[in-house]
Amino acid sequence: MTALSEIVVTASRIQESISSVSGNITRINQETREQVGHTHINELMQRVAGVWISRGNGQEHLTAIRSPVLTGAGACGAFLLAQDGIPIRANGFCNVNELFEANTEQASAIEVIRGPSGVTYGSNALHGVLNVLSPEVKPVGKVTFEFGANDYLRSKLIYGGERYRADMHGTRDGGYKDESGFDQQKLTLQRHVSAEQTSHHTVLHYTNLNQETAGFIRGANIYRDRGQTRSNPNPEAFRDARSMRLTHRYTNDLGASGELLVTGYGRWSDMVFLQHFLPGQALEENRHHSIGFMSSLHTGAFVVGLDADITQGQLAETQARTTVGSPFLVATIPAGQHYDYDVDARTIAGFLDWELILGTNTLLTAGSRVESVIYDYTNHLPVGRTRADGTRCDFGGCRFNRPASRSDDFLNVSTKLSLLHDVSAALQFFGQVTSGFRAPQTTELYRLQADQSVSNIDSESIRSVEFGVRGFGQRWLLDASLYKMTKDNFIFRDTNRRNVDNGETRHQGIDASVHWFPNQTITASLQWSLAHHEYDNTPALSGSEIRGNEIDTAPGSFGSLQLAWTINPTWDAELEWTHLGSYYQDPENNHEYPGHDLLNLRLFAQGLLGWDWGLRIMNVADEKYAERADFAFGEDRYFVGEPRRAFLSVTIPL
Repeated sequence: MTALSEIVVTASRIQESISSVSGNITRINQETREQVGHTHINELMQRVAGVWISRGNGQEHLTAIRSPVLTGAGACGAFLLAQDGIPIRANGFCNVNELFEANTEQASAIEVIRGPSGVTYGSNALHGVLNVLSPEVKPVGKVTFEFGANDYLRSKLIYGGERYRADMHGTRDGGYKDESGFDQQKLTLQRHVSAEQTSHHTVLHYTNLNQETAGFIRGANIYRDRGQTRSNPNPEAFRDARSMRLTHRYTNDLGASGELLVTGYGRWSDMVFLQHFLPGQALEENRHHSIGFMSSLHTGAFVVGLDADITQGQLAETQARTTVGSPFLVATIPAGQHYDYDVDARTIAGFLDWELILGTNTLLTAGSRVESVIYDYTNHLPVGRTRADGTRCDFGGCRFNRPASRSDDFLNVSTKLSLLHDVSAALQFFGQVTSGFRAPQTTELYRLQADQSVSNIDSESIRSVEFGVRGFGQRWLLDASLYKMTKDNFIFRDTNRRNVDNGETRHQGIDASVHWFPNQTITASLQWSLAHHEYDNTPALSGSEIRGNEIDTAPGSFGSLQLAWTINPTWDAELEWTHLGSYYQDPENNHEYPGHDLLNLRLFAQGLLGWDWGLRIMNVADEKYAERADFAFGEDRYFVGEPRRAFLSVTIPL
């Protein structure tokens, strides 16, 4: 049985017991990650209540943390996705698929904070934080080979000593859909040196993805037709993405004065993909590189921090062929360059956390963060709704609209007030009132369409109230929380193709995680969420009244149950049930996906013939389902769930 004090997390940038955290946090440890053996991050995040990573094709995904699945140019800005506390992408330059730029497959742990966490993390920690932690530097050596359905091959190598460690893996997936699949490589190199009071930790992350992408299949309930589920309407689609991050963390134990942490970093990413989902199928090229630091001083009852980041980013969109479609589309979406711009971004922030002990069992925490974001945008093409050569399109102008070079700045404040009460050493209650924000993404400001020549949008903001309980007994472990959130200035593209910020939404629900240990050989784990997400006004997302409607792609219930059995010292087995409830596919709530339930089976053999073996059978019941359902352009669209498939792995010690 694991006591609360034995679960270590990094919610405040330093390692601390989960029992000292006055808010929710979930940690997936290395043992769980290895047992799951995820081929896509969706499979691993089934173990966290309140989180749904919706699976796209290949390694693509969309994120939901106490939220609907959010889409659109800046949707990724609602979540702070990080590795070792450093955002995977710079503020203002997110990508909805950016989790494939983190080495989740070889992480020591993944931590998730649900709801706003803007005081510690700043912009983008709006609906939640997902932080991937690099593996521990220690003597280790092993290699893993894995084989599976659709010509799936993966190899992993881990080798480390007292001061150095290397983790790398390569994957080839032939793809379930026709003319799809991907090749992916990830590398993590680490060096750790420590003295009596100080330590230096250097980490290099590199990722590369070459993907042949399959698009939605279209037609009502077509995901149920196995004769159509392998079809790929977009065999020409692809995505190539590379990223690198170099970090150096300095820690100084100041004794009675506290602890100082300073992490410097450099960040680089480069992505090219075909926008097969849009008329004209233009090619997008985006890249950015950054330098920055994150620092905090933990002293007594106070935590003081200062963060800064400087980023240079570029985006270009070019269409190679004439648009196919109506005369209007052909005229307004011409071949050639659509956008070509640079953005220089500067972010600086300071924060303060203060703790006050009330009596012997209660802790009050208050905190605030002030953050400034400045964008300097330079346009390299003619201003307005013209072709790249300056000539005008028919029907009033081209679809794309390039604003004149300009600067924008945003100043945001987030706050936190929380209370943690220990009923006993085994039971805690907590409550918190928090706020979060996200500055607009650069694509929302400068990648305009139709008659919008200036995007006067402001930052999104969210307010949250939460109450929770954590506890454990001899045979159980409980973590549950009840929340209600209100979001203002929700940014979206309206029916006139303008980027506006007048959306208002409400979010409420309960997330619960229960672990039960009836005896030495059986473990049952349940992660469950009940949620309601609705529009609180009628933004111009639709031509009809939608206030009070459920937000699309927001299931009211979802979760998973795992039953694990230690058969003997060599063999272990796990049966997993995952549930995704029904949800609407459109803001008008006229089209609905019924949801689905899946069964997965995992078998493990440790030390068999001197090696460790694993067998995973996914979708045991061969359920016909959709990973994501959508309704757009007058028709149902689906990312199809794959049928029953098996994966075999073997790990050899070095």
